[in-house]
Amino acid sequence: MTTTWGLIVETTVGFRERKHTEAYVVAHFTGSREEALAELERRARRHTPEHPMSPKRRRLLRWSDGFLLVVDGAWQSFVTRFTVAELLEDSDAPSAPDPAAAEEPAAPVAPEPVTAEKPSAAAAGPAEQQDEWYADGVPVKPAWLGRKDLP
Repeated sequence: MTTTWGLIVETTVGFRERKHTEAYVVAHFTGSREEALAELERRARRHTPEHPMSPKRRRLLRWSDGFLLVVDGAWQSFVTRFTVAELLEDSDAPSAPDPAAAEEPAAPVAPEPVTAEKPSAAAAGPAEQQDEWYADGVPVKPAWLGRKDLP
C-alpha cells in the first residue's frame, strides 16, 4: 500500500499588528516519505513569499519534518514553514474510480452555431439582425459588437 503525504506550507501574512500565520495544504504526494521530502524541498527552494517586499537575507533550514524559510526584511523577519505529514483522513477525497467506467472519457463538444428563428418580439433592436444562434437561443455575435456609440 502506498502512503499519501500532505505538503503543507505555513506562512506569515499581513503586516505589523495584523501579522499572523496561515496554513495551506499545497499538494498531496503519493510515495515514500523521502520522495515527499524531496518534492517539498524543491518547492521550498523555489518559494517566493509575499512579504517582505524587499528581502535583505534569505535562509532555508532543514528540520525533522520539513524546512523553515526565514526571510529578513528591512524591519521585520517573515517565516514560512514547509512540512510533510502523512494523510490519514480526507473528508473531501475523491471517490475510488469505478473499474467499469475505465473507458476513455468523451471529449467535450463545443456548442455549434445553428441557424434558427429570431427570438420573440421582446428582443428588438440590433438582436433582430442576428442570423446565427446557438441551440440555447444565445446569439453567436453579441449585439454590442461593432456598435459605434459605445466607448
